[in-house]
Amino acid sequence: MSLEIIPITFRVACAFVAALHRHHKPPRGHKFSLGVEGESGLCGVAMVGRPVARHFDDGRTAEVNRTCTDGTRNANSMLYGAAW
Repeated sequence: MSLEIIPITFRVACAFVAALHRHHKPPRGHKFSLGVEGESGLCGVAMVGRPVARHFDDGRTAEVNRTCTDGTRNANSMLYGAAW
């Protein structure tokens, strides 16, 4: 199985998180979102935004606010690597 990182919109990422995340809602905003696509389509998203803690919100720091996958093997690792 081949996985590929793709850019996605905030709306697509929010819809994916709302449908598949087991206990969190989508975040209110983001700086950018990434998706990982497999043979059957979109199988995971990562939403990167400003840090939640005010102390770290220095204008240069980003934080992965949400990741969500459908359970596809290695999808979450790929998303964290791409966000880094």
